[in-house]
Amino acid sequence: MKLLQDRIAREGRVLPGNIVKVDGFLNHRVDPALLRALAKEFKAHFAGKEIDLIMTCEASGIPIATITAEEFGVPMLFVKKAKSGNIGGDVYTSEIQSYTYGKTVTLTCSKSWLHEGDRVLIVDDFMARGEAMRGLRDIIAAAGAELVGVGIAIEKGFQGGGDRLRAEGVDCLSLAIIEEAGENGIRFRE
Repeated sequence: MKLLQDRIAREGRVLPGNIVKVDGFLNHRVDPALLRALAKEFKAHFAGKEIDLIMTCEASGIPIATITAEEFGVPMLFVKKAKSGNIGGDVYTSEIQSYTYGKTVTLTCSKSWLHEGDRVLIVDDFMARGEAMRGLRDIIAAAGAELVGVGIAIEKGFQGGGDRLRAEGVDCLSLAIIEEAGENGIRFRE
């Protein structure tokens, strides 16, 4: 999506460790008009599929997932990265290795909000190695729900997460795929 690529090229920065920093418009301070445009792209791509629920991980996926859920007219469910006292004991969990935090985290979702037969679209702001997607897929499977597809704003293609999903037959739409991020800047996949 050219709009997103242009914004990344103009405002994004690359930090040591191939960290792509886009916190001025996507995942710290957010641009609602941009997120609406991204959500409309997800809606257009997944329009022919029945979707009951949009799912993401806390915290930076919440804005894009919320606007996408509004576009689809369905609820948004975010999975917590740590068990909190107010979530109760009846939960689905999956341990993942967080690229951003550099540690193992336990994704936690209350069984009250994800049910057998739910048709789920995962939407997130970033994907690197695909660990968060693996964890969300584990939770969806444990619930007996169905993964309809995955929508990602920015995929770090050089880390392979999206390619693995596609190879497994998952309908994965990434609106901007970064092929290279380093001292020479950012290069997008054609």
